[in-house]
Amino acid sequence: MISGLSGSRVVRVLVAAVGGGAAGAAVYGLRSVGGVYAFGAIGAVLGALAVLAAEFYRRTASLTEVRITVPQLSELTFVVNDHTRAVSWQLFVESVTRISTQRLDDDEGFLREALTSLYGLFATTRDILKAARPTSHRDGVTVEYLAVNLLNRELRPFLSKWHPRLREFENAHPELNESAWTEAAECRRELARLQVNTREYVLSFARLAGVRDPDLMVGALASSG
Repeated sequence: MISGLSGSRVVRVLVAAVGGGAAGAAVYGLRSVGGVYAFGAIGAVLGALAVLAAEFYRRTASLTEVRITVPQLSELTFVVNDHTRAVSWQLFVESVTRISTQRLDDDEGFLREALTSLYGLFATTRDILKAARPTSHRDGVTVEYLAVNLLNRELRPFLSKWHPRLREFENAHPELNESAWTEAAECRRELARLQVNTREYVLSFARLAGVRDPDLMVGALASSG
């Protein structure tokens, strides 16, 4: 659900009114100063106000309220602007193009590739968050909150459990295929559940980014049951 925020328009109107009042006061205060100095001072004041107004509008323009339901986190309300959309788009692209978010049937693919892909998603998500400036809006939940929960609630527990186990098997039996690993079936089942959960985060990133028909881009991951 997406709706405009009339409050942001009210704030911009108030800022414009204050700016206009300040400009008027400056003109009145400088009217007794003659010549080019008066015009220069007035121009400087108006120029500064114009820059401040443009910067404020850039930061608050196109604000929308987006409500998203993530089963693991219930319903969340986000206040979204262009910065949020840009970060969400990066997170969406990085997550939707990886093996880790696509279904891995019992008779196809390799767990090692899937775990490596999950590690890559973890690292890339963290890098995107580190490079982006923090969301400054006080209303609603931020995209950073969503991404951090993906890392700490979903990816980290799975990787902490299964990466050491698979590595131990690989080191002990370098000549064997991972299909000989006695825990392979259980790992695949948990991976399938992780992928179902991860898909909800990926769809949320898409919706925050303004992607149309995100389900078509993400594809369907069968429930792990």
